[in-house]
Amino acid sequence: MIDHYRRQAYCNLWSNHRLLGACAGLSQNEFMAERTSFFPSIWQTLNHIHIVDAFYIDALEGGTLGLAAFDDETPYDSVTGLLPAQRKLDRRLLQFCEALDPARLGTGVILQRTDRQQNEPAHRVLSHLFVHQTHHRGQVHAMLAGTTVAPPQLDEFWLVDESSLRRDEFESLGISERQVWYADEPTDSSAL
Repeated sequence: MIDHYRRQAYCNLWSNHRLLGACAGLSQNEFMAERTSFFPSIWQTLNHIHIVDAFYIDALEGGTLGLAAFDDETPYDSVTGLLPAQRKLDRRLLQFCEALDPARLGTGVILQRTDRQQNEPAHRVLSHLFVHQTHHRGQVHAMLAGTTVAPPQLDEFWLVDESSLRRDEFESLGISERQVWYADEPTDSSAL
């Protein structure tokens, strides 16, 4: 499971890079325009992803941010401000997952809620976080279909045969196929 969580963190980094890169092509009006989704705009949905990531990543790290993560539901008014902030969170999550060991996966994580504290094992918090991110990225992807910017392909991360489709983006992120997929495994270089 440790390798799975590591790879999910890399996928999260790449997916946010690709999605926010596409959103950077929107006009400010398109970015903030009301649309049909759970959060009624691309702007609000991307901000929601960011603040919830901040809440969970801080809790996984043992921090004390707690409910203050939700003080401002839309801290970023543009993709220009959101992209580096999200990238920083994505790197923190990746760093957390790179340091995982079996004991840490089972360690309790305190999640401050309005009326209580939850104590959840780290592996459950991670699983929930990755589902949450994917869920809301899908909503942004669907909303992009109603703009002048084509929704980016977000499912080219896993297949070996599609590595050429993400090579340039991996390079711009400073990661490689070997780092993501083969960190602890012997590899056949022809598969890379």
